[in-house]
Amino acid sequence: MDIENLDTIAAIATPPGNGGVGIIRISGTLIPEIAKQLINKPLLPRQALYSSFIDDDGSVIDSGITLYFPAPASYTGEDVLELQGHGGSVVLDMLLRRVLSLGIRLANPGEFTERAFLNNKLDLAQAEAVADLIESSTEQSVRSAQKSMQGVFSVQINELVEELTELRIYVEAAIDFVDEEIDFLTDGVVENRIVRLLSRIEEIQKTAQQGRLLRDGMTVVLAGKPNAGKSSLLNALAGHEAAIVTDIAGTTRDVLKERIQLDGMPLHIIDTAGLRESDNAIEQEGIRRAHEEIQKADKILLLIDAREPEIESILQTLPPGINVTKIYNKIDLLGIEPEIKQTELGTQIYLSIKTGNGMELLKQHLKQSVGFNEATDNVFIARRRHIEALRKGHEFVESALNQLQGSQAGELVAEDIRQAQNSLAEITGKFTSDDLLGKIFSSFCIGK
Repeated sequence: MDIENLDTIAAIATPPGNGGVGIIRISGTLIPEIAKQLINKPLLPRQALYSSFIDDDGSVIDSGITLYFPAPASYTGEDVLELQGHGGSVVLDMLLRRVLSLGIRLANPGEFTERAFLNNKLDLAQAEAVADLIESSTEQSVRSAQKSMQGVFSVQINELVEELTELRIYVEAAIDFVDEEIDFLTDGVVENRIVRLLSRIEEIQKTAQQGRLLRDGMTVVLAGKPNAGKSSLLNALAGHEAAIVTDIAGTTRDVLKERIQLDGMPLHIIDTAGLRESDNAIEQEGIRRAHEEIQKADKILLLIDAREPEIESILQTLPPGINVTKIYNKIDLLGIEPEIKQTELGTQIYLSIKTGNGMELLKQHLKQSVGFNEATDNVFIARRRHIEALRKGHEFVESALNQLQGSQAGELVAEDIRQAQNSLAEITGKFTSDDLLGKIFSSFCIGK
């Protein structure tokens, strides 16, 4: 996109509906001409100017505050003008029509932030954090989005890319000077640097995954045999009767989904059909759908009747490596106390959904699974595409290490490092496609 010849754009920046104040945001080169016709006063940089907004027939549409931010010291890096009038939907529409009649076009979704990106006011991860901040549903996700907006995530990615660049230069120099007495590819320097890079990427991956869960919420699937207490647990966590609960095995035939807030943490709870062998076609379909949801889950809560703890047949049907917490329910029938155990096979929680005894242990466990109770000073917001870019970057660096330790093929090592650079640079937008940019900014609200 040619940022030197962009249209001047405008949009209502405040939410739809009536309010005390409504704001129209304008960005582009036509702002001085707009001011002459709209307010008939000279613009004062970064000063609040009270003025009337004049229609084309000389009548006053509204009165309010005008704020002018000359380029490049503005949000978009261009001249920006904000008109702050009364927040009625009709008066705002009238004012916007007047602005658009002056040779300006309506902004596309996210176009103001896109221009900030194109003018190097924000990188891509920071730009995405703007939308994430607006959409945040918890205090913790707000703080994490602010970290990304401030560049915490970007700095870490840029440091990784810089290290990869230096390493690539070193490897390519070693290839060019193969006649030197020292073999730079086998002296251990390159290998040690690659190993350190892998470790650093893994650290950032863990933090990014935590940030992704804070942004999107954790998807928790309730699985287990019929009558283990899955629907009762859904109701207990949701705080209302979302699922039918009976003593009849196999009551739940379909997938039930509830989005809840657990002390401000977003959770997607999914109740599924009981896992067992069945000749009933409807129940079979429910079980098939249960396995589909299990494949996509961030965490599985495997409900177990504490009186019948045999679950080996179910465990064998779960995907390898899936995050499973075993919930031993109905301890009130056995007269035992609630507790949480950490074993080699994972977390085990003993509770009674019926009495509520031990439910607090489960809630604390779910919050800790997202890092909700941990210090969040360095937690930044992250998206699925960031996780995927980090995964690809890690794979390429790992491949470079294998090439070095195996064939010692310097050209292949350098190529893997280049691919890792490109993958990580997609996060900040230094290496990315126009299609990706269009997809990202089209998801923003108009006026941002």
